[in-house]
Amino acid sequence: MPGYACYPYNHTHDSIGLKEEWEASANVDSVHFATATFSAGAKPYFRQSNHYLLARVADGEAAAAQVSARRQKSDAFVFEIEDLFEREVDGGTNFVSAYYLEYGGDDDMAEIANIVAKRESIARAGVGSMEAYGIEPPKFEFPYSGSIVMLEVVGKKGHQSVNKYCEKTRSDIARKGYSLTGLVGLALLEKLK
Repeated sequence: MPGYACYPYNHTHDSIGLKEEWEASANVDSVHFATATFSAGAKPYFRQSNHYLLARVADGEAAAAQVSARRQKSDAFVFEIEDLFEREVDGGTNFVSAYYLEYGGDDDMAEIANIVAKRESIARAGVGSMEAYGIEPPKFEFPYSGSIVMLEVVGKKGHQSVNKYCEKTRSDIARKGYSLTGLVGLALLEKLK
């Protein structure tokens, strides 16, 4: 299943090697250097880094094997995501935001997709699952790894403005009664592939 791989970039042999491997891989559609902002709710579950390589991948399992072989102190993440929609939006994606649905089912995802589709700057939205990979097992198991919502946003303004746009989208969804909570926002700083 397609999705995203998010690997801590610490200028180590492993992170530089993976960057080069992803730049040459047919499985990887794009690679960005990104900064991450984790929500307060996600911090107890994961060992975070400030900088990541974010790859959009055609096969999440293949990316998971690459990430798992290069575990670090900070967690890496692989999101297997099924698209709800994808559309052309002027400009390039400069922000990817991940959320989790605390409760709900497939009918709720369809309604969330309808709400998100009304937001003009969202180029791609999808739902799926997430796995974390680190040297040490997490202190607590993340209970919502099977209910992930991912948004790719095209923003002509700065990353903080785009993050506020995502938060407004999340608030619109919450007003409809869906408990969508922020996981991580990734500001895409440089396109590597």
